[in-house]
Amino acid sequence: MLSPGKNRPGQMPEPKGPGPAGLSRAQVQTAGEDRSGGCRSEEARVGPWMCENSSSGSAICSVELELSVGDKGLALAPRFGPQHRKNISKTINNIQQQQLKNGWTKRWVQSKHQSDYGQFQLASGKFYQDKERDKGLQTTEDAKFYALSTRFKPFSNENETLVVQFSVKHEQGIDCGGGYVKLFPAALNQEDMHSESQYYIMFGPDICGFGNNRLQVILSHKGKYHENNKTLKCRINKDTHLYTLILRPNATYEVKIDNQKVTSGGLEDDWDFLPPKKIKDPYARKPRKWDERQQIEDPDDKKPEDWEDSEFIPDPDAKKPDDWNEAMDGVWEGPLIPNVKYMGEWKPRIIDNPNYQGEWIHPEIDNPKYRPDPTIGHYHNISVLGLDLWQVKSGSIFDNFLLTNDEEFAEEVGNMTWGLRKDVEQQWRELYEEMEKQKEAEETKKKREKERARQEDVWGLDEEDEEDAEEDDEEEAEERLKQEGSAARASLDQKEAHLDQKDEL
Repeated sequence: MLSPGKNRPGQMPEPKGPGPAGLSRAQVQTAGEDRSGGCRSEEARVGPWMCENSSSGSAICSVELELSVGDKGLALAPRFGPQHRKNISKTINNIQQQQLKNGWTKRWVQSKHQSDYGQFQLASGKFYQDKERDKGLQTTEDAKFYALSTRFKPFSNENETLVVQFSVKHEQGIDCGGGYVKLFPAALNQEDMHSESQYYIMFGPDICGFGNNRLQVILSHKGKYHENNKTLKCRINKDTHLYTLILRPNATYEVKIDNQKVTSGGLEDDWDFLPPKKIKDPYARKPRKWDERQQIEDPDDKKPEDWEDSEFIPDPDAKKPDDWNEAMDGVWEGPLIPNVKYMGEWKPRIIDNPNYQGEWIHPEIDNPKYRPDPTIGHYHNISVLGLDLWQVKSGSIFDNFLLTNDEEFAEEVGNMTWGLRKDVEQQWRELYEEMEKQKEAEETKKKREKERARQEDVWGLDEEDEEDAEEDDEEEAEERLKQEGSAARASLDQKEAHLDQKDEL
């Protein structure tokens, strides 16, 4: 919900050289020395990189700020080869298991710029596939600003693809608030992060009011923020959705929701980073005799002589009064009556203009102020991911943060995180909502019966008995709903286990 106008910074921090994650493949350099070694053991870490040995003997490189935020954190993944993708599931599980030992609050920093920022908690929400695995960062206080961030070793996306991916679930039915992430430079003071802090990228859903559900893609360039010129819509239901932004080194981009492309194009074409390549020739003028009229009135068409175009005529039967004195009363005029022969206003017929030359198009010339800029979409010292939000109604859950230079890897991670939970989560949500409707219907019915009984009980003798019966009915209804929810959840778990058995086979 933060517009570019609220984030007008001064000059961006001076760019430095690319960081380790800006290098191709899994090569990691420190002080000019190649220290990747084709990936090392888990104990030998270089910068943010962590390596897991696969069963085949090859190494799978990932990052210690891992793939899912749950109890986990942030993932920053290198480019993977085909042989590594076979072990993505194992990599994700290994990373998640390791991070369960550490609390998320050790890696995420709450800003102290304001004393009344809203607080996050670790939660899976009301509906989920796996209660522990689906935990994420959840907003907890209504009508609050939020400012939380996590830091990783600086890197650059110069000459590299950058994929920004995360999931968010607005299970509270958000009415007005942000659900986006921001990428910041290394110069950010996390404890002082606020809505005016300089950032590189802002990406994600931004909702405020009915019909105003935008998917923000704001990129900074030379100290200014630029919104995407297209009107992109985000998802507004209560399910978890996966949002992916891809910036490529050839100055193109792609946006996906739930691993499906929603738009793509060129950075220069869809953002106003630069002056236009072409401008209207300031010296060109439309010729004075240029005829843009497609149709004209027929000059040869003449009004018929007997055409009656007078709607009212003098009454022929009217007579001037005998005592009319023109010297005192003026010239006498008889009253008007409707003309029974009135044919309407005559207009000549319309014909195609034989001299039509088409719409005059202003000639364009090359804009002398235009200069190509190969640095568009290139960011140095990317080092912080933050949640800088305002929400009227809290309850949004952020999870599965991922930064990588591999588009295919990002898609597969999305399928193995958000993709595994989406169907069960949706079924659980629908069941939960149905149970809530039933509960609301029962409460409404009881209120009506109570009101009817109160009207019939003139002396008020049954009020005390009704209160006791109402308490018993409420306890029975709650117990029944709990039993139905447990049975439904068990059914979903059995379906999930059956699916897991199929996968193992």
